[in-house]
Amino acid sequence: MLAAITRLRLRSWRFLLPFMIHASRSQKQAMAAPGCFGVRTRKTRGLAFWTLTAWESEAQLRAFLSSDPHRATMPKLPPWCDEAVTTHWTIETKQLPDWQVGTAKLLEGGRLLRVKYPSGSQKSGVINVD
Repeated sequence: MLAAITRLRLRSWRFLLPFMIHASRSQKQAMAAPGCFGVRTRKTRGLAFWTLTAWESEAQLRAFLSSDPHRATMPKLPPWCDEAVTTHWTIETKQLPDWQVGTAKLLEGGRLLRVKYPSGSQKSGVINVD
């Protein structure tokens, strides 16, 4: 079993509505996906949006990531976001980790995703969780 966390920060309010539409579709997809046993989302300071999910297997997570609507959303994020980071890790139970654990895992082993207009933190390879 594994958990996955992602933090995306929009670079402008003008991307908020299309982002929310695509995020809602992807959230519904995850909740219905085989092998997914938990989905949480949150918004933090500014335009930072997080997802935390739990999966039976990495294969099931990969199947979700490569299926629409999630797959169709991914190419839109590089021009919309100035920060993007993700990671996943093994968990022992079907209980979705809390945000504190997820944030620690993101800081510990997060992978910065490519964005077209990176923030100063993203450019310097720093994972921002504010």
